[in-house]
Amino acid sequence: MARGCVAMVLRFAGFELDRQRAELRRPDGTPTKVRPKTLAVIEELANNAGRVLSKQELMQAVWPNIYVGEDSLFQCIKEARTILGDDQRQLIRLVSRRGYLFTAEVSIDPAPATAQTPLTVTAPSIDPLTDHPLAETRPIPEGVPPKAHSWRRPVALILAAFCTLAVIAAIIMPRDLFGRRLPTIAVMPIMTTDGDSEAAAMATGVTTRLADGLAKIETIRVSAPSTVQQANGTERSDFVVQGELKKSEGAWDVRARMTRVSTGEIVWTEPVSVMSADTDLPLQQSRLVAGIGHPLAVRLSELMANDAPPIAGSGSPRSMSNVAVEQATASIMKITRERFVEAQTMLVKAVADDPENIALAVSLAALQLRGIQMVWYNPADRATAQASAKSVLERALRLEPGSIPVLEAYCRFLNATNEFVESLVACARALNVDPWNGMALYHIGLAQLQLGRFDDALATFQQADRFDTPRVSRWTWMVGAGWVSLLMDRNEDAAKWLQQSIAVTKASGRPQMLLAVAYQRLGRLDEARATMAEAMALRPGSTLANVEVPKLNASEVYLASSRRILQQMAELGLPDR
Repeated sequence: MARGCVAMVLRFAGFELDRQRAELRRPDGTPTKVRPKTLAVIEELANNAGRVLSKQELMQAVWPNIYVGEDSLFQCIKEARTILGDDQRQLIRLVSRRGYLFTAEVSIDPAPATAQTPLTVTAPSIDPLTDHPLAETRPIPEGVPPKAHSWRRPVALILAAFCTLAVIAAIIMPRDLFGRRLPTIAVMPIMTTDGDSEAAAMATGVTTRLADGLAKIETIRVSAPSTVQQANGTERSDFVVQGELKKSEGAWDVRARMTRVSTGEIVWTEPVSVMSADTDLPLQQSRLVAGIGHPLAVRLSELMANDAPPIAGSGSPRSMSNVAVEQATASIMKITRERFVEAQTMLVKAVADDPENIALAVSLAALQLRGIQMVWYNPADRATAQASAKSVLERALRLEPGSIPVLEAYCRFLNATNEFVESLVACARALNVDPWNGMALYHIGLAQLQLGRFDDALATFQQADRFDTPRVSRWTWMVGAGWVSLLMDRNEDAAKWLQQSIAVTKASGRPQMLLAVAYQRLGRLDEARATMAEAMALRPGSTLANVEVPKLNASEVYLASSRRILQQMAELGLPDR
């Protein structure tokens, strides 16, 4: 269906999709935040309600003339279902081997007129532009000939011209929520000097997938290499991303950098190395791209964090605020109960000494979330910690809506407090600024798991493992994949994932408890008991009461499978209380 300046409103399932405003409104009339590509997928499905759209049709409509993988479409479909409340997948149905079917009844109406539209002027009963009767006729004032109302043609032409200019302006000068011009990134081909066809193919694939991933970030624009400079020499792209790839024995090595075009200053550089011995080529390529893309997205988030446009001046130094949050995020999952108490004492004092420091406050909130997840608070202190963390994070989001660490922390908070549907939306926001964010994927997987969507959760954890960024947190999505495999009674797979998680870090004790159950189900009873004993040594004082996750908002499918696991933990020696 053509998408011109003649706006329409699509109404379905209580929602309104306003084309003129590029806005999706909830049944109560309030707009909902939705990524442009996800909105485009919803619009395309609604335009073709009642007809099965193949994946290829959807991708061609939403990403015209651009190659994207099915994971991009899959992510948009997931976001669309979450936004539309389609948890049962009845509104957007997957038709096996054919595509997607939008089942809602859709009505199409003209967009409501804005306050600036001159509707109060007396109009003729016949439109002079179309010769069709008008929807609403009004009497022509006595003594005024019809030609006096020929304002319609020039007004229509002016509106058409304005619409065209608006589209051009949106393309040439897109801006963020603060009115700043979005920086443009040119991705140059990754170079290789090896002269090897395999290396050349790998370099080409990494370049393409890196550009595709960066194009998903809503706070930047991605241009072709030829647009780094215009023909007259005027700079057009603000930053250029380049890199060199080498194949060494047993590994691929890439050195990537981003340069500010106006000054030639290197504002970011990153070495990436991926082992090639135990993984296939597609996985190696995926990890190379994520190894470049994740830290690059973090750096871009930092450049966009300040009020001044990132393309102005010679660049801003990396703020101590962001460094503090990143360090807290990197270490938070490895902390023990003893270190937790010490860290909380230090952070509480630091926040008291510097109450306006958002980074310190967010670090404290992240630590409190860890304490909530590990059941290290008594009930009264838990409620206080939860209220404190929520207040801090909501304030930080208002001040730094595009900050990756803040978005990650809010994503974790919603999961820790069992707000699973809201968590899916918040974590998707983190992916909007960092498509390779393994922690956001991990928490999306956790929410899907506790909503009983086991297949989706496993696919999400596997996607996080394919990216493997940040590597310091890889044990989390491995334990997630093991957990959901155990819930699905795929015990061999569960054992493999959990063993990998424990090999990365043994600090938690939870992976050992789950692995003990997997061993028991596989008939390896001695290993099961020994593994449970190891878990109890790592988590002294653990009981069924403090290991069991809260039931609030969890699906009955998940709770039923969890009860079986807890019963088997009790059989292996985990005390009731």
